[in-house]
Amino acid sequence: MACESGKARLDTYLDGEVSEEEMRTFDSHVRNCPSCSADALARVQLKRAIQVAGKRFTPSAEFRKRMQQSIASKPRHSFRLGWTLAAAAAAAVVLVVGTLTSTYLGNRSGRDQVFSEIADLHVAALASSAPVDVISTDRHTVKPWFQGRIPFAFNLPELQNSGFSLLGGRMTYLEQTPGAHLIYDVGKHHISVFVFQERSMPARLTDSSILPGKLSFNMETWGQGGLRYFVIGDASAANIDSLAKLFKAAS
Repeated sequence: MACESGKARLDTYLDGEVSEEEMRTFDSHVRNCPSCSADALARVQLKRAIQVAGKRFTPSAEFRKRMQQSIASKPRHSFRLGWTLAAAAAAAVVLVVGTLTSTYLGNRSGRDQVFSEIADLHVAALASSAPVDVISTDRHTVKPWFQGRIPFAFNLPELQNSGFSLLGGRMTYLEQTPGAHLIYDVGKHHISVFVFQERSMPARLTDSSILPGKLSFNMETWGQGGLRYFVIGDASAANIDSLAKLFKAAS
């Protein structure tokens, strides 16, 4: 892949809007090209900064409540009782449906945002010249490294005869929430495992949460012992599931 043509589609790659074959080609190129690696990392960081900045001006629930009270307090013209009751009933139905729809879409949007940011963190690690802060294949070295750096503890699985190998780990953040980022290899594929406190997640997730269709990686997420786990990578869904099962057993 030529760097110039690759950089022209780098944003499309980072947004997960390329085919699986193109994703593998981009992954391989970004890992081995310092220029494109630095460019990809810079764009991911810019993307996350814009997302955080945009949320600073989201209207709060208190602001909405004040606006609703202000509108309700304005004088209204009198209508015949029948029309008034009918209008009130219709408004109540619209309000209930609108509230339920808004809540559902808001929750779905929040979940999609979390999945998107997890994918961004995975891509940023692959693009970085130093993807891990503690380099070791020994879980007994990597696990203690996180003590005092994150506000929770977790277990790492035994990998003997599993086909997976541990590269190391690093601290990471999901919207100001600190967590652990582990990187594993299986074959020629890198898999990221993220661990955060469930109560600190920016959106409510369940084990049956539907992943966005445009996500170009295989991913599995679940909650266990007050922690939220994410396993993501371009490895097969079977490999993602196998590593997830190892973590579930270790926890």
